[in-house]
Formats: sequence, C-alpha cells, structure tokens
Amino acid sequence: MFKLSGTLTVKEDTIQVSEKFSKREFVVTDSSGMYPQEILFQLAQDKCSLIDSVNIGETIDVSFNLQGRSWVSPQGETKYFNTLSAWRIEKVGTQQTGSQPSLPKTPAAVADDSDDLPF
Repeated sequence: MFKLSGTLTVKEDTIQVSEKFSKREFVVTDSSGMYPQEILFQLAQDKCSLIDSVNIGETIDVSFNLQGRSWVSPQGETKYFNTLSAWRIEKVGTQQTGSQPSLPKTPAAVADDSDDLPF
C-alpha cells in the first residue's frame, strides 16, 4: 500500500472498457519535491465514484496499490506496464493546505537577572 498527497488536476469520466470492466483516470500533482510531478491514477469498477465529490484544485490523499503486467507484441517483443490503482481518496482539510506545522506555544520566559543573554 502506498499513499500520496497532492492537488487534483485532471478528472476523467468513467470508461466502460468491457461488459465486466470499467475504469476512471485522474491526475494528482505532487509539488512536494523540487519539480512538480503529475501522477496518473486509475479507479476501477465500484471505486470509480470515489472521485465524484472532489473538485479540480482540491488537495487530496490517495491510497493506492502498484500493479504491473507484461504484454507480448505480435513481433515477440515484451512490454511492461504499471498502474497506480487507487482504492481510497480523502480530502485534506483546508486548514492544512499550504500551511506549515505550528510549533507548540511555550510560556514567556521569566526574567532572570543572573543571565543577560538575549535568548
């Protein structure tokens, strides 16, 4: 299980791939590093509606699994694909968005004449 926090930047419609399989893709921008990363996630089957209540621009936490598979082309070449399969999406509270964690407040220092250091 993996988890990523970021801003929802793309939300696609659900696609019915076959009679038994539907999927929905969305993109989250992770700005925690030096360069923003646009990460594509996939929702499948009954999970497709998890993104319905989230609006573009909102910050979310995405819990997901990493899935991989191979495919052999008609020419015999093997290709590998990865999918980030989301299974939980939570909105991040607005009070947390863009703010730094605050330090606990300490009582004001009591004046002590024996120590004349400014700190």
